[in-house]
Amino acid sequence: MSLDDVRTVHLGQFTHEHAEEIAGELERAGIAWWYKAPGFFSQIWELGVRLFVDRDRLDEAQAIAAKVLARGSSAEERDGPPQSEGPPHGEDYPEGEGSSSGHT
Repeated sequence: MSLDDVRTVHLGQFTHEHAEEIAGELERAGIAWWYKAPGFFSQIWELGVRLFVDRDRLDEAQAIAAKVLARGSSAEERDGPPQSEGPPHGEDYPEGEGSSSGHT
């Protein structure tokens, strides 16, 4: 499947560090993903990075995210738990819509 055929769904909103860890695991699993980081002004009310994944592999991506969140992170061990993690939504987004970057 080419990236032109990928349709994404919202996996969730995560702290920057968790988003990086989840993205690494998604890459290792070969799951296409995109992210949307808050902009200059929206960082006031958006508390994290939104991740989007290939909708055909959403269940696998949710399991990966849950595994990363369950084990915590090195910053969490140092600084305490994150203030907020957004729940997964599973809403459809066509490729590129609402994303700042594409990765596979």
